[in-house]
Amino acid sequence: MDFVQGQKSKLSDLGFGSVFSVRLESVGAVQPDVSCFGLDEGGKLSDDRYFIFFNQPSSPEGAIGSSGDLSSGKGSFQIDLAKLPLSIRRLVFTLTLDAGTLSSLSAGTLTLEAAGRVLATYRFRGADFGALQAVMVAELYFKDVWRFAAVGQGFNGGLQALLEHFGGEAAEESASPPQTSNVERLEAVTFSNQTQS
Repeated sequence: MDFVQGQKSKLSDLGFGSVFSVRLESVGAVQPDVSCFGLDEGGKLSDDRYFIFFNQPSSPEGAIGSSGDLSSGKGSFQIDLAKLPLSIRRLVFTLTLDAGTLSSLSAGTLTLEAAGRVLATYRFRGADFGALQAVMVAELYFKDVWRFAAVGQGFNGGLQALLEHFGGEAAEESASPPQTSNVERLEAVTFSNQTQS
């Protein structure tokens, strides 16, 4: 099934069980970092062990795993919803840039696959995000049952804007060189346990 921005569906209606993969690929003059944020019921990153990126390829119990070079603009996440703790209610798949803008992407695709079959596809263009440096491409979320949504929401400010949106805080700027990548700067990130009021 092909999705458009804003479209949602129950995973069961798409033919999914609890085990499947999410593949995110982008093509263009820039190579954004690919990440998955595991969020609590309030939409906050209350446990940074569920932020899956280049330096942290899986969650503690293996409910979320990754493959591929997540700093190359493409990657795959292996999901087992049955293993996720009850504290994790949303999985958000993102692209972020440290330099340049997402308009430099010619195309991107997020697919949900199970048993070798593609059951859902969301295609997007860099032109949809203009001068922005981060985008929430899609999410899986629990609302009585697990559901999929094609989000396509962009942010100014790259990774820092996403962290702030999810309740994380970036540490004070250090004397690191300006060409430092998103992945290297993640060592300076701290997370707060804020809850949504």
